[in-house]
Amino acid sequence: MNKKWGYLLAILMAIVILLFAGGRIFSFIKKKNKDVSPEYVFFYAENQIEDYPTTQGAKRFADLVYEKTGGRIQILVKCDAELGSEMQVIEQMRYGGVAFARVSLSQLAEFVPDMNVLQVPYLYTDSNHMWRVLDGEIGDEFLSKTLSYDLVGLSWYDAGARNFYTTRPVKSLSDLQGMTIRVQESDMMADMVSALGATPVKIVYSDVYSALEQGLVDGAENNWPSYEAMRHFMVARYYTLDEHTRVPELQICSKAVWDMLSKEDQQIITECARQSALYERQLWQEREKSSRKIAERSGVTTIELSPEEKEKFRTAMASVYEKYCGDQMDILQQIMDY
Repeated sequence: MNKKWGYLLAILMAIVILLFAGGRIFSFIKKKNKDVSPEYVFFYAENQIEDYPTTQGAKRFADLVYEKTGGRIQILVKCDAELGSEMQVIEQMRYGGVAFARVSLSQLAEFVPDMNVLQVPYLYTDSNHMWRVLDGEIGDEFLSKTLSYDLVGLSWYDAGARNFYTTRPVKSLSDLQGMTIRVQESDMMADMVSALGATPVKIVYSDVYSALEQGLVDGAENNWPSYEAMRHFMVARYYTLDEHTRVPELQICSKAVWDMLSKEDQQIITECARQSALYERQLWQEREKSSRKIAERSGVTTIELSPEEKEKFRTAMASVYEKYCGDQMDILQQIMDY
């Protein structure tokens, strides 16, 4: 009788594990037969479409790992949010439900608040400045902060810079005064627009085109690919390169999975992640150039701000920095001076 109840208990535990993992059993399958290759099969979560730069970067990562391990480790990239939203994936990764993922810093910061300092407006002077920071000691330090949520930071991916696009030219900070600007559902972004002297209006992304067309707002903000893909360049013909935010993305690994791997395999995975990041950054630059060319060929006017003018935008952020980075002002200044 005791043995019978033991079997029943084991079956019940197996069912609970299956339900908890969302029907996927585990984020990996370890082959018990040593003659069968690969030894491990891992899932990688990506919420973008097949041909998006981050998805292509993920596939390069998977190919590199397979090659460097002689086929012992295979990574299956699941795009189009097949494994869930970024927030859901991050939660699953704590328990090994998903092994690898590419997530936005803004999503990860919800779980690791120390990451917020990397999102503040006008943090970097340009892309070279950002990559000096993220590819150096500061970047490595922030990657290690993911351990507080049972995640392992592997590398930084590019997501471009967000800029203002408007129905009339913005060539200086004074031109923004009194304008209404659509912002995403972010208190920090709303506070940024207010600090610049404009009025923030929170509108869902799908309604931005009609809001611009109908004159409900004077402008919005986003990166080149989004501006072009959503056809916003048809109703907001001025694109000002103020580069107010550069929010990078991260490749991460579940610590539960990471701890199963040998030191050698951990090193291989880290190296492959960083190689794939360089590839993804190249793809992103190509995508930005392509989107910019499409918009400008349609008649969009691109406005470049002088370093002196951009500094005025950054100076206007004093209250925003204090509100969101009050206890991290030292690291904030260190990044700005890097």
